[in-house]
Amino acid sequence: MSSSLPSAPLPPPAPAPEAVAVAAPATASALDLAPVVPVVVVEDVADAVPLARALVAGGLPAIEVTLRTPAAQDAIRAIAAEVPDAVVGAGTVITPGQVHEVVAAGARFLVSPGWTDVLLEAMRASGVPFLPGVSTVSEVVALLERGVREMKFFPAQAAGGTAYLKAIAGPLPQARFCPTGGIGPDSAPDYLALPNVACVGGSWMLPADAVAARDWARIERLARAAAGLSAGGTSR
Repeated sequence: MSSSLPSAPLPPPAPAPEAVAVAAPATASALDLAPVVPVVVVEDVADAVPLARALVAGGLPAIEVTLRTPAAQDAIRAIAAEVPDAVVGAGTVITPGQVHEVVAAGARFLVSPGWTDVLLEAMRASGVPFLPGVSTVSEVVALLERGVREMKFFPAQAAGGTAYLKAIAGPLPQARFCPTGGIGPDSAPDYLALPNVACVGGSWMLPADAVAARDWARIERLARAAAGLSAGGTSR
């Protein structure tokens, strides 16, 4: 009669890989943090943290870092790690892959210049607030059908500006916008006066010469002036 060796005990199951930790957004909406969201293009990662600190000190905590340079994702990661009072987001997000990458880097909101159903699904699944871009009434209606009420209006000036947004406020009052594109300190109050505009995006508080010179004090002053903008006026 044959005998068999006792079976070796099974090894304990391998632990599940740790999920990427994503900071919870500081607000349910990126539109309500400040009247102006700085749109930031970072060429040198070394500039990211001091630039973000200057913007936050000036009263602009929501910072959109656009994915237009090779340094962008590292800039988001640095700001998320070293500027706790900043709510850093990623702009010019156009693919699901970018959504996953920037959220893993620490982005707490997402902004796209346009949208597709595939991109929208990825942004919704990310768990952070997002602003899909629109420039036509049909795009706005399509997003409303999908349960999205907060949007980026882009390119704002080229797509009709304040007159366009005012015209659609009546038939589509449930949509809220962050207009971006061609807006400066003189036109921002006119946008902010509209009932369907919660904030505006712009880069006028980040003049290229100030960034090149690393003049963070000047950027802080410009940010403070932008943070004080109000509807129908120049500053609060």
